[in-house]
Amino acid sequence: MNAPLSPDYKLCNAADSKSVAAKLAALSHPTRIEILKHLSASQSCCCREVVDHLDLAQSTVSQHLKILVEAGLVRFAPDRQRSRYEVDHAALAGVSASLNALVNSCCSGC
Repeated sequence: MNAPLSPDYKLCNAADSKSVAAKLAALSHPTRIEILKHLSASQSCCCREVVDHLDLAQSTVSQHLKILVEAGLVRFAPDRQRSRYEVDHAALAGVSASLNALVNSCCSGC
């Protein structure tokens, strides 16, 4: 017999599952985790600031930032000749809530 779902479990449709999976995939690389940590420590950063912090090639950092932006975890805005990047805290909190609901629904009988 299946255990009842926890009260905070939210049924999500296939589109929601795909969105969460895309965000988790973006979080699956250690460099992207480090980029999120760096961005979280400041209001916003340009790519060069992230490059200097991580000591990686600009093209590598740009590619990682692109993946984070496409996943909806990081926002960017043009700022004259540069782009500014910042963490989308609401999106990251949404991933946390979705993962928490999944874990709670799977482990409610543990």
